[in-house]
Amino acid sequence: MTEFFELYPWMLPVIIFFGRICDVTLGTLRIIFVAKGEKKKAPLVGFFEVFIWVVIISQIFTHANSMIAYLAYAGGYATGNFVGILVENKIAFGFQLFRIYTKSNGLGLAQLLNRNGFGSTHIRGEGVVAEVEIIETVVSRKSGKKVMEIIRTFDPDAFYVIEDIRTKQKGIFTVSSAGAPRLGK
Repeated sequence: MTEFFELYPWMLPVIIFFGRICDVTLGTLRIIFVAKGEKKKAPLVGFFEVFIWVVIISQIFTHANSMIAYLAYAGGYATGNFVGILVENKIAFGFQLFRIYTKSNGLGLAQLLNRNGFGSTHIRGEGVVAEVEIIETVVSRKSGKKVMEIIRTFDPDAFYVIEDIRTKQKGIFTVSSAGAPRLGK
């Protein structure tokens, strides 16, 4: 590989930059898989992450006097963080708990969520100022935007929090093709 960089020295920073983007992006995904308890995906992604890193860092050490290589390494790291976040948002892996607090008809919101395929639980509560209605629903991260639209349409003043969850068991998580809710595992 050293001969290649002697013939094409301009390729070294390019390879370092893009290699770093790849390994940092994979690192972001690995951390997500570890946090979600994905025992098979995390080590596989980690293998490729470290393999790429070793190849790139060996080139840095081989060309230890190249400031351009250092800048490419740092730039690839920074860009890899950005790309990792984009990829993570795109795949939207996992599930979220929406906890919605409203002074409006909470049962109506729960029914609206149910009609849109999101199982929900309705609870009455006592807020600091007045009674509130609390609706909880667990949805895939890919469905999060749709749930936020439903909430905003139903009650623009609703307060809600979204929490990432590690695991879920049973419950209603999707709608079947016939329009009826299906039980999740």
